Amino acid sequence: MSVVVVGLDQQHTPLDLLERVTVAEDRLGKTLADLRDRAPVSEVVVLSTCLRTELYAVVDRFHLGVERLHEFLADMARIPVDSLTDHLTVLFDDAVTVHLFEVAAGMRSAVVGETEVLGQVRRALQVAEAERAAGPVLSGLFRRAVQVGRRVRTDTVIARGSTSLSHVAVELAADQLGGSLTGRTVVVVGAGEIAEGVIDALADRHALGQLVVANRTKARADALAGQLGGRAVGLTDLPDVLTTADAVLVSTGAATPVLDADLVAAAVGRRESSDAPLVVVDLGVPRNVARDVRALGGISLFDMDDLRSHAARALDDRRGALAEATAIVEEEVERYRADSRARGAAPVVAALRAKVDDVREAELARHRARLAGLDDDQWDEVGSVVRDVLAKVLHQPTVTLKEAAGTPRGERLVEALRALFDL
Repeated sequence: MSVVVVGLDQQHTPLDLLERVTVAEDRLGKTLADLRDRAPVSEVVVLSTCLRTELYAVVDRFHLGVERLHEFLADMARIPVDSLTDHLTVLFDDAVTVHLFEVAAGMRSAVVGETEVLGQVRRALQVAEAERAAGPVLSGLFRRAVQVGRRVRTDTVIARGSTSLSHVAVELAADQLGGSLTGRTVVVVGAGEIAEGVIDALADRHALGQLVVANRTKARADALAGQLGGRAVGLTDLPDVLTTADAVLVSTGAATPVLDADLVAAAVGRRESSDAPLVVVDLGVPRNVARDVRALGGISLFDMDDLRSHAARALDDRRGALAEATAIVEEEVERYRADSRARGAAPVVAALRAKVDDVREAELARHRARLAGLDDDQWDEVGSVVRDVLAKVLHQPTVTLKEAAGTPRGERLVEALRALFDL
């Protein structure tokens, strides 16, 4: 049995490909069911964020398991399996632990130290547990990852400053408009978690002239807009509100663009102020703004690739924190290994000793009549000798199992003992 992760992330995958394998939260349940039907997995968790989609699994047959997970991602992307290979991350056993802990700590994010990913790791586990796709191995691993992510953010300054894509998006828009959004009209399209982050970033650093939140569900937009004294509109009102906008930040869960070239072109043509291009920042994966919008005049469009580049320039400020975070992760990985060894060895050792004790007692009882000439002291001596012999026989296997538990070798030994002794 091996723990593996097979996935794609922003460091190794073009945005065009990454957006095709993104799994919306309302599709996670079906995706988990499909994975369990198609791959030889006993446990599976899908972690899909705006810039990564990773399949964590416990597999009985390593090579076949990885192959099936690889095929699953290729099918999602609608490309041949071979076309995905160069972008794929494949890790197993201890490397999975290190990777997930770093992901939860924000160390592998486009914005180092970002806060959203911790909640995404937690929700990925919650959905997998609700669908009964996660078992003791992945549940324990993901829970520990959340704890590690919290510790890194508490014990280091990695989360200081712009630590979310939402904050980076607001910074990027401000940079395009002279360094500040003060006095500007900003339209936020969407009302989910990232949009909440955008509102928080706007509240922290900018005194807006006006805020408009556009969303399919107006009640949700009302709640967000009210935080900054803004107003809420439906998506059907976008053609009108864009005519007065200076910046538009878009993040919805839509699988297709909510801003197309016709809508944006019409709005730009009616803009009341044209002293600067309309700044549009697309935080969606898949993209929420049609690609051909970039070719329009009077528009400055930025997508996730641009946000990653902008975020990378801020990394130098947190390199010291990154080194501290790495040390914490290394410490937590060792602690997790030790805990796994203890947990993995104890149940099978207890089961083995219980089974041997049952056999010993049954055999002594079976031979009691044949040895009726022994008095009680002699019978106790026979029992003691048998017990001591069995204890010596079990000693080395027990020590070996405890030392190897929590490692691939330990897993193989556990499975062998279960099979050999029918535990």
